[in-house]
Amino acid sequence: MTLQNPRKYGAPPFDVVVVHGGPGACGEMAPVARQLSSLFGVLEPLQTVTTIDNQVKELEEAIKIHGNPPVALVGHSWGAWLAFIFAAKNPLLVGKLILVGSGPFEERYASEIMPARLSRLPENERNELARLLKMMENQGEEDGDAIMDRVGDLISKSDHFDPLPLGPEPVEFRLEVYQGVWPEASRLRQSGGLLEMGKKIACPVVAIHGDHDPHPADGVRVPLAKTIKDFKFVLLEKCGHDPWLEKHAREKFFEVLKEELGSKI
Repeated sequence: MTLQNPRKYGAPPFDVVVVHGGPGACGEMAPVARQLSSLFGVLEPLQTVTTIDNQVKELEEAIKIHGNPPVALVGHSWGAWLAFIFAAKNPLLVGKLILVGSGPFEERYASEIMPARLSRLPENERNELARLLKMMENQGEEDGDAIMDRVGDLISKSDHFDPLPLGPEPVEFRLEVYQGVWPEASRLRQSGGLLEMGKKIACPVVAIHGDHDPHPADGVRVPLAKTIKDFKFVLLEKCGHDPWLEKHAREKFFEVLKEELGSKI
Protein backbone atom coordinates (compact mmCIF):
# COMPACT_ATOMS: atom_id res chain seq x y z
CA MET A 1 0.00 0.00 0.00
CA THR A 2 1.39 3.39 -1.01
CA LEU A 3 0.19 6.31 1.07
CA GLN A 4 0.21 10.01 0.28
CA ASN A 5 2.65 11.73 2.60
CA PRO A 6 1.70 13.93 4.28
CA ARG A 7 -2.03 13.45 4.10
CA LYS A 8 -4.08 16.64 4.20
CA TYR A 9 -7.53 17.17 5.73
CA GLY A 10 -9.72 20.24 5.59
CA ALA A 11 -8.69 23.55 4.08
CA PRO A 12 -5.42 25.42 4.47
CA PRO A 13 -3.78 26.86 6.43
CA PHE A 14 -2.69 23.60 8.04
CA ASP A 15 -2.33 24.63 11.68
CA VAL A 16 -2.70 21.17 13.26
CA VAL A 17 -0.34 18.20 12.77
CA VAL A 18 -1.24 14.72 14.03
CA VAL A 19 1.64 12.31 14.70
CA HIS A 20 1.04 8.56 14.70
CA GLY A 21 2.53 5.94 16.96
CA GLY A 22 3.98 2.51 16.46
CA PRO A 23 6.70 3.42 15.64
CA GLY A 24 5.60 2.60 12.12
CA ALA A 25 1.79 2.54 12.43
CA CYS A 26 1.20 4.70 9.36
CA GLY A 27 -2.34 6.02 9.12
CA GLU A 28 -3.62 5.34 12.63
CA MET A 29 -4.36 9.02 13.28
CA ALA A 30 -6.61 9.40 10.24
CA PRO A 31 -9.86 9.25 12.30
CA VAL A 32 -8.61 12.06 14.53
CA ALA A 33 -7.53 14.16 11.55
CA ARG A 34 -10.91 13.69 9.85
CA GLN A 35 -12.81 14.67 12.99
CA LEU A 36 -10.75 17.84 13.41
CA SER A 37 -10.85 18.84 9.74
CA SER A 38 -14.22 20.57 9.98
CA LEU A 39 -12.56 23.17 12.23
CA PHE A 40 -8.88 23.10 11.29
CA GLY A 41 -6.57 22.33 8.41
CA VAL A 42 -4.81 19.13 9.49
CA LEU A 43 -1.63 17.40 8.31
CA GLU A 44 -1.00 13.72 8.92
CA PRO A 45 2.69 13.03 8.20
CA LEU A 46 3.70 9.35 7.93
CA GLN A 47 6.94 8.06 9.43
CA THR A 48 9.11 6.34 6.80
CA VAL A 49 12.65 6.58 8.21
CA THR A 50 14.35 4.44 10.84
CA THR A 51 16.13 6.78 13.29
CA ILE A 52 14.76 9.36 15.70
CA ASP A 53 16.85 12.18 14.24
CA ASN A 54 15.64 11.39 10.74
CA GLN A 55 12.02 11.21 11.90
CA VAL A 56 12.45 14.65 13.47
CA LYS A 57 13.87 15.96 10.19
CA GLU A 58 11.05 14.28 8.23
CA LEU A 59 8.46 15.94 10.46
CA GLU A 60 10.24 19.29 10.23
CA GLU A 61 10.18 19.12 6.44
CA ALA A 62 6.47 18.30 6.38
CA ILE A 63 5.65 21.21 8.68
CA LYS A 64 7.82 23.77 6.90
CA ILE A 65 6.64 22.82 3.42
CA HIS A 66 2.96 22.06 4.04
CA GLY A 67 2.10 23.52 7.45
CA ASN A 68 1.53 26.94 8.96
CA PRO A 69 3.96 27.15 11.89
CA PRO A 70 3.88 27.51 14.75
CA VAL A 71 1.58 24.48 14.61
CA ALA A 72 -0.27 22.49 17.22
CA LEU A 73 1.24 19.00 17.42
CA VAL A 74 -1.06 16.15 18.48
CA GLY A 75 1.00 13.00 19.07
CA HIS A 76 -0.32 9.57 20.02
CA SER A 77 1.67 6.87 21.85
CA TRP A 78 5.16 6.81 20.26
CA GLY A 79 3.99 9.84 18.28
CA ALA A 80 3.59 11.70 21.58
CA TRP A 81 7.28 11.11 22.29
CA LEU A 82 8.26 12.11 18.75
CA ALA A 83 6.20 15.30 19.04
CA PHE A 84 7.81 15.95 22.46
CA ILE A 85 11.31 15.52 21.02
CA PHE A 86 10.42 17.65 18.02
CA ALA A 87 9.07 20.49 20.18
CA ALA A 88 12.28 20.47 22.23
CA LYS A 89 14.44 20.68 19.11
CA ASN A 90 12.20 23.11 17.16
CA PRO A 91 10.54 25.44 19.68
CA LEU A 92 9.75 28.10 17.06
CA LEU A 93 7.73 25.64 14.97
CA VAL A 94 5.37 24.46 17.75
CA GLY A 95 2.74 26.61 19.41
CA LYS A 96 1.10 23.84 21.45
CA LEU A 97 1.88 20.21 22.20
CA ILE A 98 -0.84 17.65 22.94
CA LEU A 99 0.21 14.17 24.06
CA VAL A 100 -2.44 11.43 23.72
CA GLY A 101 -1.86 8.05 25.37
CA SER A 102 1.83 8.77 25.75
CA GLY A 103 4.30 6.20 26.96
CA PRO A 104 5.75 6.90 30.42
CA PHE A 105 8.71 9.29 30.55
CA GLU A 106 10.63 7.46 33.27
CA GLU A 107 11.86 3.87 33.07
CA ARG A 108 10.52 2.92 36.49
CA TYR A 109 6.95 3.07 35.15
CA ALA A 110 7.60 1.07 31.98
CA SER A 111 7.63 -2.32 33.69
CA GLU A 112 3.88 -2.00 34.34
CA ILE A 113 2.84 -1.88 30.68
CA MET A 114 3.24 -5.41 29.35
CA PRO A 115 1.95 -7.20 32.48
CA ALA A 116 -1.19 -5.05 32.28
CA ARG A 117 -1.64 -5.94 28.62
CA LEU A 118 -1.06 -9.66 29.10
CA SER A 119 -3.42 -9.83 32.08
CA ARG A 120 -6.29 -8.70 29.83
CA LEU A 121 -5.84 -11.47 27.27
CA PRO A 122 -6.81 -15.15 27.45
CA GLU A 123 -3.90 -17.56 27.90
CA ASN A 124 -3.62 -18.59 24.26
CA GLU A 125 -3.40 -14.97 23.11
CA ARG A 126 -0.95 -14.09 25.91
CA ASN A 127 1.35 -16.83 24.68
CA GLU A 128 0.92 -15.77 21.05
CA LEU A 129 1.69 -12.13 21.81
CA ALA A 130 4.82 -13.01 23.78
CA ARG A 131 6.04 -15.21 20.91
CA LEU A 132 5.36 -12.59 18.24
CA LEU A 133 7.04 -9.82 20.22
CA LYS A 134 10.16 -11.97 20.41
CA MET A 135 10.04 -12.51 16.65
CA MET A 136 9.73 -8.76 16.05
CA GLU A 137 13.16 -8.23 17.58
CA ASN A 138 14.79 -10.09 14.69
CA GLN A 139 15.95 -7.86 11.85
CA GLY A 140 14.87 -9.21 8.48
CA GLU A 141 12.15 -11.45 9.92
CA GLU A 142 10.14 -13.06 7.14
CA ASP A 143 6.52 -11.88 7.04
CA GLY A 144 7.54 -9.06 9.37
CA ASP A 145 4.71 -6.74 8.39
CA ALA A 146 2.15 -9.53 8.88
CA ILE A 147 3.63 -10.23 12.32
CA MET A 148 3.33 -6.56 13.23
CA ASP A 149 -0.28 -6.54 12.01
CA ARG A 150 -1.14 -9.43 14.32
CA VAL A 151 0.73 -7.88 17.25
CA GLY A 152 -1.25 -4.70 16.64
CA ASP A 153 -4.51 -6.65 16.74
CA LEU A 154 -3.65 -8.32 20.05
CA ILE A 155 -2.35 -5.16 21.70
CA SER A 156 -5.38 -3.22 20.50
CA LYS A 157 -7.63 -5.82 22.11
CA SER A 158 -5.88 -5.42 25.45
CA ASP A 159 -5.54 -1.64 25.24
CA HIS A 160 -9.25 -0.81 24.80
CA PHE A 161 -11.85 -0.43 27.53
CA ASP A 162 -15.09 -0.58 25.51
CA PRO A 163 -14.35 0.07 21.82
CA LEU A 164 -16.92 1.33 19.37
CA PRO A 165 -17.95 -1.08 16.59
CA LEU A 166 -16.14 0.92 13.92
CA GLY A 167 -14.79 -0.52 10.71
CA PRO A 168 -11.02 -1.11 10.60
CA GLU A 169 -8.89 1.90 9.68
CA PRO A 170 -6.38 1.16 6.90
CA VAL A 171 -3.03 1.20 8.70
CA GLU A 172 0.27 0.24 7.11
CA PHE A 173 2.52 -1.25 9.79
CA ARG A 174 6.20 -0.89 8.90
CA LEU A 175 8.31 -3.32 10.88
CA GLU A 176 11.61 -1.84 9.72
CA VAL A 177 10.59 1.53 11.20
CA TYR A 178 9.71 -0.10 14.52
CA GLN A 179 12.94 -2.09 14.64
CA GLY A 180 15.01 0.98 13.87
CA VAL A 181 13.36 3.51 16.14
CA TRP A 182 12.02 1.72 19.21
CA PRO A 183 15.34 0.42 20.66
CA GLU A 184 16.79 3.91 20.29
CA ALA A 185 13.74 5.48 21.94
CA SER A 186 13.85 2.99 24.80
CA ARG A 187 17.51 3.79 25.48
CA LEU A 188 16.69 7.50 25.44
CA ARG A 189 14.13 7.01 28.20
CA GLN A 190 16.44 4.75 30.21
CA SER A 191 19.19 7.37 30.15
CA GLY A 192 16.87 10.14 31.32
CA GLY A 193 17.55 12.02 28.11
CA LEU A 194 13.94 11.92 26.96
CA LEU A 195 12.57 13.70 30.03
CA GLU A 196 15.51 16.12 30.06
CA MET A 197 14.41 17.37 26.63
CA GLY A 198 11.24 18.69 28.24
CA LYS A 199 13.23 21.54 29.78
CA LYS A 200 13.71 22.96 26.27
CA ILE A 201 10.00 22.97 25.38
CA ALA A 202 8.68 26.52 25.28
CA CYS A 203 5.01 25.97 24.43
CA PRO A 204 2.08 24.80 26.58
CA VAL A 205 1.83 21.00 26.90
CA VAL A 206 -1.40 19.05 27.47
CA ALA A 207 -1.47 15.30 28.15
CA ILE A 208 -4.73 13.42 27.56
CA HIS A 209 -4.76 9.91 28.99
CA GLY A 210 -7.24 7.10 29.51
CA ASP A 211 -7.69 5.57 32.96
CA HIS A 212 -7.66 2.07 31.36
CA ASP A 213 -4.55 2.72 29.26
CA PRO A 214 -1.89 0.12 30.18
CA HIS A 215 0.66 2.93 29.96
CA PRO A 216 0.43 4.21 33.55
CA ALA A 217 -0.98 7.71 33.80
CA ASP A 218 1.43 8.62 36.60
CA GLY A 219 4.32 7.84 34.27
CA VAL A 220 3.23 10.82 32.21
CA ARG A 221 1.66 13.14 34.78
CA VAL A 222 4.28 13.03 37.53
CA PRO A 223 7.49 13.49 35.49
CA LEU A 224 6.04 16.14 33.17
CA ALA A 225 4.49 18.16 36.01
CA LYS A 226 8.01 18.51 37.42
CA THR A 227 9.64 19.33 34.07
CA ILE A 228 7.27 21.38 31.90
CA LYS A 229 6.56 24.97 32.87
CA ASP A 230 3.07 25.11 31.35
CA PHE A 231 1.58 21.63 31.77
CA LYS A 232 -1.97 20.31 32.00
CA PHE A 233 -3.10 16.70 32.51
CA VAL A 234 -6.54 15.37 31.55
CA LEU A 235 -7.59 11.86 32.65
CA LEU A 236 -10.51 10.34 30.72
CA GLU A 237 -12.71 7.80 32.49
CA LYS A 238 -13.57 4.40 30.96
CA CYS A 239 -10.93 5.00 28.32
CA GLY A 240 -8.10 2.92 26.91
CA HIS A 241 -5.07 3.77 24.79
CA ASP A 242 -6.99 5.15 21.77
CA PRO A 243 -9.60 7.61 23.11
CA TRP A 244 -11.20 8.26 19.72
CA LEU A 245 -12.20 4.58 19.53
CA GLU A 246 -13.78 4.40 22.98
CA LYS A 247 -17.57 4.29 23.39
CA HIS A 248 -17.59 6.14 26.72
CA ALA A 249 -14.71 8.57 26.15
CA ARG A 250 -14.77 9.53 22.47
CA GLU A 251 -17.08 12.52 22.84
CA LYS A 252 -15.20 13.91 25.84
CA PHE A 253 -11.86 13.34 24.12
CA PHE A 254 -12.79 15.40 21.07
CA GLU A 255 -14.39 18.05 23.26
CA VAL A 256 -11.13 18.48 25.21
CA LEU A 257 -8.98 18.23 22.08
CA LYS A 258 -10.91 20.86 20.13
CA GLU A 259 -10.98 23.19 23.12
CA GLU A 260 -7.22 22.93 23.57
CA LEU A 261 -6.56 23.41 19.87
CA GLY A 262 -8.90 26.37 19.73
CA SER A 263 -6.90 28.11 22.42
CA LYS A 264 -3.81 27.91 20.21
CA ILE A 265 -5.21 28.78 16.79
